[in-house]
Amino acid sequence: MPGTESVSKQAVLGGVAGIALLAFALTYRFFPGVFHPAPQVQQQPTASQPASPAIAPWIAEQRPPTEAEPAAPSADGAAQTLLAEAVAMGPPAPVTEAVAALLKRARSAEAQGRLIEPADGSAVALYREVLAQDAGNAEAELALKRIGGAIRDWAIAAMERGENAEARRFVAAFADLPHADSELSQLEARLRVLNQVMPLLARAADLLKAGKAVGEGEDTALAVYRQALALDPDNALVDQGLAQIERGFLDQALAAAAQDDFAGADRILADAVAVRPGSQEQQDTRARIEGLRHQQAESVLAQAGSALDAGNADLAEDLLERALAISPDLPGVDDFNQRLRNARLYASFRPGEVIRDTFLATAGQGPPLVVIPTGSFVMGSAADEEGHRDNEEPQRRVEVGAGVAFGQSEVTVGQFRDFVNAAGYVTDAERAGTGSYYDEGTGRLADRRGMTWKNDYSGGRADDNLPVINVSWNDATTYLAWLSQQTGKRYRLPSEAEFEYALRAGSTTPYPWGEGDPRRPVGNFTGDGDRSPKKRSWARAFAEYSDGYWGPAPVRSYPANAFGLHDMVGNVSEWVEDCWHDNYTRAPRDQQAWVNPGCSNRVIRGGSWGSAPDQVRSAWRAGLAAGSRSAQIGFRPVRDL
Repeated sequence: MPGTESVSKQAVLGGVAGIALLAFALTYRFFPGVFHPAPQVQQQPTASQPASPAIAPWIAEQRPPTEAEPAAPSADGAAQTLLAEAVAMGPPAPVTEAVAALLKRARSAEAQGRLIEPADGSAVALYREVLAQDAGNAEAELALKRIGGAIRDWAIAAMERGENAEARRFVAAFADLPHADSELSQLEARLRVLNQVMPLLARAADLLKAGKAVGEGEDTALAVYRQALALDPDNALVDQGLAQIERGFLDQALAAAAQDDFAGADRILADAVAVRPGSQEQQDTRARIEGLRHQQAESVLAQAGSALDAGNADLAEDLLERALAISPDLPGVDDFNQRLRNARLYASFRPGEVIRDTFLATAGQGPPLVVIPTGSFVMGSAADEEGHRDNEEPQRRVEVGAGVAFGQSEVTVGQFRDFVNAAGYVTDAERAGTGSYYDEGTGRLADRRGMTWKNDYSGGRADDNLPVINVSWNDATTYLAWLSQQTGKRYRLPSEAEFEYALRAGSTTPYPWGEGDPRRPVGNFTGDGDRSPKKRSWARAFAEYSDGYWGPAPVRSYPANAFGLHDMVGNVSEWVEDCWHDNYTRAPRDQQAWVNPGCSNRVIRGGSWGSAPDQVRSAWRAGLAAGSRSAQIGFRPVRDL
């Protein structure tokens, strides 16, 4: 006899085998789909019209069938449904051979996609025959529910494709299968909308073929598509039609951009936005146009740079404006504007450069000029500045924003002689018969007959390199008008603001050299070391200073200031353009001269060879009648650039 251990093993093996056999039988009976997998349902063959892959937004979590992926539920889903219902129903009743044969044929028809056609051999017809012979057959009932879901999806797909007849056929079939009332109501509502939309789509297509895509009135494809869109906002065919119209606009916009008509391209893009707001195609096209825009703008800016390098500021500015019209946010514009501004200010010259204009019709040149930099400064003097006068206030910041060239020195006797000889001009001193000179006997300036621009400060014959004196404001402006005519450039007297700006040359101290007495020769003005021919000395002078001259020195005898200008402080005081005003109240805040029509008194600036220390300050100013002349007053030219 077998032992206890062998008996136990046999019992165990027998129990396992019995359980396995029971499980197989139950599975075969309750879940036949495991051994006969539920067939995949395929769409009715419509080779020319494949099912749409879109999901109908009003049927949640459903997807219509495609040719590659039939719409039947998966085997796992069917098995889970069968399991749940089988557990609830209990063991199914046995079927006859005839019913089993019908089920086999029904499964085959379902697997082949013959769900509702032909009428006598479709899966629906066969499953219904099963139910006619075996009422309550669980497999047939579940299959009809499954097929109902597939037919519903077919109906949705047909609607998406705009196949009205197919959609109606599938909706009718779905209504005859197990379904939820809400789903059928939604399908029928959708079908009613489709019945309204389809004629509109046909009308829009005809209008497109006739070339009436857009235009005024309602008889255009765009207007008809919009009617359809109002009825069915999610209709794919409507969107396709609008996309076709949009494409026309986008192609036109690209063509305009290719011809550098970016303003036209923008207008056309605005029309496209009205067709399909926010479409990806519009965004892509706009990005392409922006690329073309930047490329073209950079090319035009490069041309502007070449024009500027060639000295043609006008052409450079025109090209810059064109580049900005193409692309307002073009990189590098700020740097280019600065270059252009400098070119405009200095007319292709550079600050500190010495220039001379050649006469147009005769052999000759204008006086040497120095280009001064633009900038700003505080004009006038503070009340606590030593030597301050009320006419030097209120202080204000003045902008010297336009480039000018100053005479490197005062106008010389020789330069003025060229003018008198060429123009036959008679000065105010010559007409009056008297002029100013220094009287050594009294130590003062006095009038004497015969003194003119030809004389030096003591009444002797003036050397050509001395600054011209005994010239009035009228004489100076007449000379500058003649110089303008000879050169074709605009010569004038400096404004009072320009003179002080050039005199200071960046300094903010009372004197151009700083505070207190100068420690080296910087200009021709009164010093304790100066002596007249008869050994006179100055009553008020800078201590321990001597410049080597009692009267005016030849021009450029002293170092130039920071702007490259000589004799801005000392030698002779100089006429400027402005009318005399008692103070700076309401004075201009730019470099323009402050002129009142018909004014008789003009301003002189800058100390002279005989000026006391307080008159050498940068802010010092005085007023004289325009016809006045003096052995201490001359002038220098300014030329606009």
